[in-house]
Amino acid sequence: MRLAKLLATAGVASRRAAELIVRDGRVAVDGETVIDPAFDVAGAEGVSVDGRPLAVRVPRVVYAVNKPRGVVSTARDPQRRPTVVSLVGSSLRLYPVGRLDIDVTGLILLTNDGELAHALTHPSFEVPRTYRAVVARPPVREAALRALRSGVELEDGRTAPAQARRLAADTIELTIHEGRKRQVKRMCDAVGHPVRSLERIAFGPLRLGDLAPGAHRRLSAAEVRALRLSLARRSGRRGRDASSSGSRRPPAG
Repeated sequence: MRLAKLLATAGVASRRAAELIVRDGRVAVDGETVIDPAFDVAGAEGVSVDGRPLAVRVPRVVYAVNKPRGVVSTARDPQRRPTVVSLVGSSLRLYPVGRLDIDVTGLILLTNDGELAHALTHPSFEVPRTYRAVVARPPVREAALRALRSGVELEDGRTAPAQARRLAADTIELTIHEGRKRQVKRMCDAVGHPVRSLERIAFGPLRLGDLAPGAHRRLSAAEVRALRLSLARRSGRRGRDASSSGSRRPPAG
């Protein structure tokens, strides 16, 4: 968000008057005077006007985006390719939750809530992600599905068990709880079915639904609560598992 807009949002002055206040050198960000009204702020910085701290609450938002093929999962791209952030066009500073390869389509989340984004992508929470993969060399047989369900050996180690089911002779629905690079593609390749196209259709409790390619929608308060609740449940399970594991350790000595 631009600094002048932040001042206007906080009720300091109108947008135009806020620009003049900034240009007059009356505003500091984290203790440094800023004279550019377009200076980019996220809302977490310490902003003061005439030496008095500015009390402003920037809303925390989460958007669901249906990323099309050819769009990169970054806020900015030095090669000037379209980004998922540009699809939303919010005045808030948004960033993607995780990433999808440029040729992968489907559900990706954007937010300005760093704490939530960190939890959703941290490996310890094992947030499930569901993909629909159209693969080569059909039909996909039960042996390949069993291998995916039990875990397959990759160059960076064996994968955790996944949920896998056949939707059509050449289509698999796969749910994983890890976030390794190009993991779904590598898993399918390992069982003899290279991926031809890949779409993410669910992230945690959220589903892509009928959101059109390139479209976005802001999550409701109930959906954000559901995300946080799913994280809390997973955190609780991790704590119980750790406690149970500790109780089974043999006594020292």
